Amino acid sequence: MIGQKRGIVEVNPPIPLVGCIAFGLIDRGTNLIQVRPISTCPLSCVFCSTNAGPKSTIRQTEYIVPLDYLVEGFRRLVRFKGEKNIEAHVDTVGDPLTYPKIVELIHELKNVKGVETISMQTHGFLLNEKVLDRLSDAGLSRINLSIDALNPKLARWLSNTENYDVGRIIELAKYMVENTAIDLLLAPVWIPTINDEEIPKIVELAIKIGAGKHYPPLGIQKYEIHRYGRKLKKVKTFTWKTFYDKLREMEKTYRVKLVLNPKDFGIYKLPMLPTPYRRLEKVKLRIVGEGWLKGEKLALPPNQDRVFTLIKANHIPLNSTVKARVLRVKHNIYLAEPIP
Repeated sequence: MIGQKRGIVEVNPPIPLVGCIAFGLIDRGTNLIQVRPISTCPLSCVFCSTNAGPKSTIRQTEYIVPLDYLVEGFRRLVRFKGEKNIEAHVDTVGDPLTYPKIVELIHELKNVKGVETISMQTHGFLLNEKVLDRLSDAGLSRINLSIDALNPKLARWLSNTENYDVGRIIELAKYMVENTAIDLLLAPVWIPTINDEEIPKIVELAIKIGAGKHYPPLGIQKYEIHRYGRKLKKVKTFTWKTFYDKLREMEKTYRVKLVLNPKDFGIYKLPMLPTPYRRLEKVKLRIVGEGWLKGEKLALPPNQDRVFTLIKANHIPLNSTVKARVLRVKHNIYLAEPIP
């Protein structure tokens, strides 16, 4: 199912589930907790912000987290949050459906005290009716389904995957609405000059098939250029003003909500996990594994309370200890570089 040629590393103790963007748990200071069980993806979308899929040239490692370890870490974080009105959002730097125990994960998350909503972000390439039925029975509340074009040729090109069949994905979207308890939100990425004509068609599709029974039916995403993401030549991003102006124009045309805010999903601020390290702080790190991207290593501080991504670390062997400077601490995602 996974299909990548890169090595897949199982994340076990003592590696913490907080600290690395590619796996584990991410807390951004709200009642929504991002759950990342795996990093792999079957698609290699030409605009992918995380450079996912079999055709990635910058990833060196993929990760998978054992079910029990992930659920126990999630349960502890939910207790810290107060065990009330929690949303578990299963989103990865790939596609969650590559996780072999995705149905079991949804079931276990649903049974954690305080969890009210479980959502998932996917392109749907690995979906079928049976999987949708099982996910629904397990307690999945909503799928944010990324359909970026209805034109089959353009959809295949955008996915960078020859056997991507958007017609099949649309059939499954209809099935989800008509036959399961899972709510549907269509989440295309709007790429200027590439799929401009497709976005109104996707809006019309969402309305036609009855997406958004309990949540907004659409969550149109703005194409962004990321440092390590795939970049489309000669394509510039919208300014945020232009993007929202265009959404408001379509809101008037189609009489559907397109400019969204956290309140539309019941998301509100809650205390964030403490950040035990500061930017520019000097720390001693022990190398415990290969990093996600080329040139990176996974590393642990003496307390083993967070996992760090150490950049510029090609030359540093496993199990060695280095001095490092912390470069990033936002949302408990830690980046550091070695220093003399």
